[in-house]
Amino acid sequence: LLCPSMGPHMSKVMESKLQHKIAKNKALLFALGGRLDMEGALTTRDRVGIQDFVLLDETTEVAIISNLKKRFSKDLIYTYIGTLIVSVNPYKDLDIYNKKQMDVYMGVNFFELPPHIYALADNAYHTMLTEFNNHFILISGESGAGKTEASKKILQYYAVSCPSTTLMNTVRDKMLMSNPVLEAFGNAKTLKNDNSSRFGKYMDIQFDSQGDAVGGHILNYLLEKSRVVHQNHGERNFHVFYQLVEGGSDDLLTQLGLKRDVQHYYYLTQGECAIVSSINDKNDWKSVKNALQVIEFDETNTNHLFRVVASVLHLGNVHFDPDSKGHALLKNNTELNWVSDLLGVDANNLKEGLTFRKIEAKTEQVLSPFTIDHAIYVRDALAKAIYGQTFTWLVNRINESMENKDSPRKTVIGLLDIYGFEVFYVNSFEQFCINYCNEKLQQLFIQLTLKAEQEEYEAEGIEWEPVQFFNNKIICDLVEEKHRGIISILDEECLRPGDATDLTFLDRLEEKMGNHPHFVTHRLADKMTRKTLERGDFRLLHYAGEVTYCVVGFLDKNNDLLYRNIKNVICLLQECFSAVDTTNKRRPETVATQFKNSLQKLTEMLMAKEAWYIRCLKSNESKQPGQFDEALIRHQVKYLGLMEHLRVRRAGFAYRRKYEDFLKRYKPLCPATWPHWRGMPADGVEVLAQHLGYLPDEYKMGRTKIFIRHPRTLYATEDAYEKCKHDLGNASKLNFNFMSSATKIETCWRGAQARKEKEKRAWAVKVIKKFIKAYINRGEAKSTDNSEYLAFVRQSYLNRLKNNLPKTVLDKTTWLTPPAVLTQASEILRKLHYRLMVRKYVRGIPPQKKLQMKVVTSAIFKGKKENYPPSIPQLFLDTRISEQEINIRVLSMIRNEQVKYSVPVIKYDRNGFKPRPRQFILTKTAAYLVEEAKIKQRVSYNSLKGISVSNLSDGIIVIHITCEDPKQKGDLIIQCEHLYEFLTKLSIIANKQDAIKVVQGSIKIQIQSGKENSVDFTTGQEPMVYKAKNGHLMVVSINK
Repeated sequence: LLCPSMGPHMSKVMESKLQHKIAKNKALLFALGGRLDMEGALTTRDRVGIQDFVLLDETTEVAIISNLKKRFSKDLIYTYIGTLIVSVNPYKDLDIYNKKQMDVYMGVNFFELPPHIYALADNAYHTMLTEFNNHFILISGESGAGKTEASKKILQYYAVSCPSTTLMNTVRDKMLMSNPVLEAFGNAKTLKNDNSSRFGKYMDIQFDSQGDAVGGHILNYLLEKSRVVHQNHGERNFHVFYQLVEGGSDDLLTQLGLKRDVQHYYYLTQGECAIVSSINDKNDWKSVKNALQVIEFDETNTNHLFRVVASVLHLGNVHFDPDSKGHALLKNNTELNWVSDLLGVDANNLKEGLTFRKIEAKTEQVLSPFTIDHAIYVRDALAKAIYGQTFTWLVNRINESMENKDSPRKTVIGLLDIYGFEVFYVNSFEQFCINYCNEKLQQLFIQLTLKAEQEEYEAEGIEWEPVQFFNNKIICDLVEEKHRGIISILDEECLRPGDATDLTFLDRLEEKMGNHPHFVTHRLADKMTRKTLERGDFRLLHYAGEVTYCVVGFLDKNNDLLYRNIKNVICLLQECFSAVDTTNKRRPETVATQFKNSLQKLTEMLMAKEAWYIRCLKSNESKQPGQFDEALIRHQVKYLGLMEHLRVRRAGFAYRRKYEDFLKRYKPLCPATWPHWRGMPADGVEVLAQHLGYLPDEYKMGRTKIFIRHPRTLYATEDAYEKCKHDLGNASKLNFNFMSSATKIETCWRGAQARKEKEKRAWAVKVIKKFIKAYINRGEAKSTDNSEYLAFVRQSYLNRLKNNLPKTVLDKTTWLTPPAVLTQASEILRKLHYRLMVRKYVRGIPPQKKLQMKVVTSAIFKGKKENYPPSIPQLFLDTRISEQEINIRVLSMIRNEQVKYSVPVIKYDRNGFKPRPRQFILTKTAAYLVEEAKIKQRVSYNSLKGISVSNLSDGIIVIHITCEDPKQKGDLIIQCEHLYEFLTKLSIIANKQDAIKVVQGSIKIQIQSGKENSVDFTTGQEPMVYKAKNGHLMVVSINK
């Protein structure tokens, strides 16, 4: 609350919330007191189970299911595994989602109240606000386990608990109303669930720094488009088709050419259950219409949406008849005309696209007629494409409606409602993709959970104990590995020329995967396993168990192609197909590859967020309240990886709690800590643990938390607390008469504190007024009105001056300009400081010999070369390369000559000017140019004709050499970082002070064969050395 960055408004808001929360919780403690502590008592534990699986004595599958059953029998559907929530669908309404319950969980510590989905939502929200980072909540489970309902409850909680304004209410309404729209277009009745999500959904809820919900964004994954054209027995198509036919007005149905009879439409009756008693399509239609208005769909977009839905129904009724050759004919064009009218495309082009394939050969086009089966395939592919693109368009329009375009940074909480692991009697391509998705999420789940656990141990200074768990990377690689995985092999079969079929795909799998421990087929299996596999099946051993897949339909579903001529026709429907490029002749990515890539992006996005988990379980297959099917629960516990998560959370220490919370609860158990502990909480917890008789291996003290290894230790402590609380309750009755006195004392104390605060504020006002008055009179002579202000100005200037003093004697410009009252003092201080720097410089002057070198340097370069002045303070060293850095072979060659000085240089070739790093060694009689163990050139001081450098700030040196000696190759061009030191040393050792010339413009160089060239010098934005177009060496210095 005192953080300056929060600002006064934020502080007041938070303070108000906190005071409201304290008052509310005081009242609730009495109303819910029995329930809050209920699960701590031993007898209650036996009756309703443990609220956190981490605290189970035995971490076995039997113990988990027994605990779930106890809690389910008492309508306690939520249980924790650390911060993960396990939710068991009760298939009945429970009075635990009302406004009162939301208030109870708002702002409360995660483990303070019984497990609830609101606790997780609230803690994710407050952690996001506190740490200002992004979070996501992963909701997973089988179809019918309650995933969609869980995401709705979380959205409803945020709608109620977040700060409220007119704008924020609009955003929240849109997010809530997106659910019925997406359910209508993306959900359907299946054998397991009347409202099963047939697509994966990830929604980001965007919050600003105040905690207001300001926007949202939805990503969708793998819509089950095959459901549009085919449904299994007992299943339905997507809800919106039935809602439109049953709930649409008579005028609307007339405009769309529809009849109010779902049995009339082929695409709606294949499952033979178009009418379901538990689904009210008329009421749902009204909800969808209302939701579209809230999301701001105008009449044009709404009509467009319904026209596309109706066109799919008409397309399903398009019937083909055979001609004499068995080719497909359209004798009745009524349904086709409705499709063309609703989509706004040419009927003849559409008819041609459904019955002929256009083959392009260079400049010619040939129409190849379809068989009836082929025409039906094209019709269904078109229906799937239209619906799939429409669903994508719908999600994009919802995103545009919820989008927040403000620039300030926002944090997000993502909701990932994704299909759970699916194992049916017959599993096809869709189940393969869904289960691959679950493998990736399980991999992410274990990685993030292990990472979070390890980070907590490291943060608390507790030694990490490695956890044994099944790493399902081997299965993920089996599916997705490049060139070798199942998806790559499936794509190869889809793309290769020739007669590729589902069975040839299976053959390729057997060829590539034959020895893989997690893959088996009928041909590869042993005799016992072979009895359970058909010849067209393959089986994968997933992290959660075995799943058998039938390859029939894999290639068609993975291809999902439209022929070009039908694509050209349908692309006239610009609203949904504007992104389709009809000119691109490249084959589009397959469905499996698209899904793999989108899943990879999702995984990367989730890895950057903090994770929270909800695992949803079905209590029974018949969706009856009160029934607990242990076999079904066991199956889901296994397939959701709950045992893996529990093993990770139970690794090492089962229970950990902050010192403050632990001491606050259990301090009555020790006389030394009750009623008040005056020292550090960690010390109090240590005293308490010793008093309770904890053994050294039963607990560890972290930096901020106590870690308890075994649940039985905590249970013993909790049982002792229950007994102690009962004793304290009896004693408190005797003290009831003192409550009134305590209230009076508290009132007097608060009054005294308030008066002190008032005096402090009055003093602050007085000081501020005095400061303002002094500022106004700051230009006048010193007086009682401005003396304190002037003292403040002096202190402020001196503090700034202390941190910005000139660093060298030559720096005459950076002395801070003083205020008027300090002009004279500032001048005195400036002179003193420069005297001090001169004194330090004089004391640091090197021995006489080095000083003489500086005099020689000054005589040669002063007033001639640009960068000479800054080099003056830099001291000369005896050498820049130690003898240890010179190759021993070189040293042996020049052992008769004493090495005087060595320096690294860059030598430029005479032809081509290629730069090469070298060592330049000066001895008594000659200079040597050395490359590692080779002496590249020896220059006798007698043959040294002269030395030339430019007047600019570069480091280029030209050494002119007499070419009478045939061994000499011509003038040397080198670049040296320590130019002044090198040339001073060379001039003194070789006695050539007069040979060094500083020139302007160009320097001519002699090459061995009598040829000449030049080195040109100029200035620019950055230093460069390169060969110019005229063949000269161009040297660019920084423009001073």
